[in-house]
Amino acid sequence: MNANRPDPNAQPVELGDLLRYWRDVRGVSQLDLSLDAGVSQRQISFIESGRSVPGRDTLLTLAQTLDVPLRERNALLLAAGYAPVYSEAPWNAQEMHGVIRALERVVRQHEPFPAIVMDRHWNVLMTNEAAPRFFGCFIDMAAREGPRNMLHLIFDPHGMRPFLADWDTVSRSLLQRVYRETVGHVADAGVKRLLDELLAYPDVPRDWKTHRGTSASPTTPVIPLSLVSEGAVLRYFSMVTTVGAPQNVAAQELRLECMFPADDETETRHQQLLARHAQHR
Repeated sequence: MNANRPDPNAQPVELGDLLRYWRDVRGVSQLDLSLDAGVSQRQISFIESGRSVPGRDTLLTLAQTLDVPLRERNALLLAAGYAPVYSEAPWNAQEMHGVIRALERVVRQHEPFPAIVMDRHWNVLMTNEAAPRFFGCFIDMAAREGPRNMLHLIFDPHGMRPFLADWDTVSRSLLQRVYRETVGHVADAGVKRLLDELLAYPDVPRDWKTHRGTSASPTTPVIPLSLVSEGAVLRYFSMVTTVGAPQNVAAQELRLECMFPADDETETRHQQLLARHAQHR
């Protein structure tokens, strides 16, 4: 297999199916794609029908125009008989050292509030010290088997679920976030499996896709994650950060979520909660 010349044994029909799939996902016609990518509509039609295999650069141009995630760009290249361009090394590989160092710095600076680094399926890869301490104020984190998944932690009746102040609103907003924040705005098999697992928990609202209501105040800019501790409601919101201009798959799929208190009362109670938890350890 060559990075620039297609493999004569490649299956162009599969490539055509993939390209058509991404064009359909983005709601783009062959003509629109032709105009945006600077590739003739005739050539796009030939690719999709399996009559021709484009050059690597042309294929990458089409993929970039369609905003295809890097992992799936590699799949397009393989279907055309080319070697993958984007590294699929794990998130903690040596080539990710600079990114990981930056993430470690950010999560450390976010103390005493939780900061969590996750993969594209919400599996926890890294946290600051505050994150397990905070969730440990509610449940026995040591009793939960790894790898830990943030959404399972929240939806599980034996996890954080009993402490949520507004389960109906929070569960709907989180399920909608799963779709909204997927890489490339496309739910892959892993995301679909995660959704099925979450929907299998009891009392999960089935109208989460279409429901538009919210219990948030009109003056509240976000839907808070509200937790009940010792009769008091603690309100938090999240900021999600991704790596800018990623050039490998792991970098594109990483997400950093930082929790912030939504009001001064929560900030004060948060500090008190962690202090009491530390005394009883």
